[in-house]
Amino acid sequence: MTRPNDLILTAVQMQAAEQALIDAGSSVEELMQIAGKGAAEWVWRMASGRPVTVLCGPGNNGGDGYVIAEVLRRRGLAVKVVAPKQPATKAAQSAREAFQGNISEDGAKISGSVFVDCLFGTGLSRPLSSELVSLLAGLAAQHDFSIAVDLPSGVDADNGAVLSPVPDFDLTLALGAWKWGHWMLPAATQLGERRLVEIGIDASAQRDFVTGAVLQKPALKVPDTDAHKYSRGLVAIVAGEMTGAAKLAAKAAMSAGAGYVKILSDGRDIETPSDLVVDARPLGEALSDERIASILIGPGLGTGEVACGRLRAVFGMERAVPTVLDADALNLIGAVEWPGPSERPYLLTPHGGEVARLRSVFEPPAKKPPLPDKVHQAIELDWMTDATIVAKGPDTVIFNRDAGLAVSPAASSWLSTAGTGDVLAGIAASRLATGEQPFDAACQAVWLHGEAARLAGPAFSASRLAGKVADAYAACL
Repeated sequence: MTRPNDLILTAVQMQAAEQALIDAGSSVEELMQIAGKGAAEWVWRMASGRPVTVLCGPGNNGGDGYVIAEVLRRRGLAVKVVAPKQPATKAAQSAREAFQGNISEDGAKISGSVFVDCLFGTGLSRPLSSELVSLLAGLAAQHDFSIAVDLPSGVDADNGAVLSPVPDFDLTLALGAWKWGHWMLPAATQLGERRLVEIGIDASAQRDFVTGAVLQKPALKVPDTDAHKYSRGLVAIVAGEMTGAAKLAAKAAMSAGAGYVKILSDGRDIETPSDLVVDARPLGEALSDERIASILIGPGLGTGEVACGRLRAVFGMERAVPTVLDADALNLIGAVEWPGPSERPYLLTPHGGEVARLRSVFEPPAKKPPLPDKVHQAIELDWMTDATIVAKGPDTVIFNRDAGLAVSPAASSWLSTAGTGDVLAGIAASRLATGEQPFDAACQAVWLHGEAARLAGPAFSASRLAGKVADAYAACL
């Protein structure tokens, strides 16, 4: 279940949420005090008695900065404020007047321990001037620790685009609600740690079917007392030309909740560990097993006519078995006709290149909502395929139009290793086999995949990653 403070709002939704508070009797000045004081608590902790420099812009983000500076000054910290522009809003003017310290227009010679960027926040839609870019970079370089309030100045809140050069920050404090710029590339790599400062808005009141949420750790469970291997779910993985990929997926699936995992080899002998079953019957016959609870096809499948035949066999099944399509299975769509809308749940796990290819097959409309491109593309693919989409990458996006939209915080960059996608696909198939709905299964799989990567440490192989899935699962019990 999504918590209200996990939701991701656009700039327009954030403005509406703030306006709702104002309409209920609050004021812009009161909200600024709440936001500034909340952010000041984090700055106070990070400063630990050290000097702080606050860069204030002309808008309400700058007003937050004056509030932060005054709170810290009253607590005895040495605070310097740099304000290259005069306040342009009534609330910011009031906050500046309330600050009892010194204000400088020039930050060229100012250095210290903690730098706080309150130049611009949500709503910025154009690059900073070269003078402001230089000022921002200089202050960040001249301090030991940098904090961005709401978002680093120069980041588009609605899509994570970097509108002008942005220094790397150690901490970003989101005010009121998360924005897309906190989680989407390229900006997400420069924000450091991220923390949410509550200001009392009701983010859930702004929710619509494309309102995102930050992926959270799932709550999983141990098997029921009377469970058996089939009640826990049978995963069937269709092997292809490179059988190692199917084995990797199977290894992961065996640790992600399903009670039984087997590889469908379509007549071939495949050497596997003793606890992994190989069904060598012709694929059509093997797929007729009514105990199969989920299917995975794609890892190592190949792209020739034999592979096409195997994909057609899966598409042609009489039962609506939940099915994960990954890797080569995605690349064969087009050569193999997509089955179209049905009651059968499909879960697609494309990376960026596969997303582009699928879009070329389905030719989506050109119109875009005010969302990051990757989010928009996941939404497109869902509508074109009637499938749950996991758009993989450092900023993985999960979408099902009936269930929701989620984005995963960036996992270990060591996942940029061959075979890790096979592991994710195996986990997803396993979660489907346990009876989870496709969107929930996808969210659980992405979280478990990221946690397994964290537990695997640096420079891991896909096999080591798969071996850590059970430990990741244990963390959710």
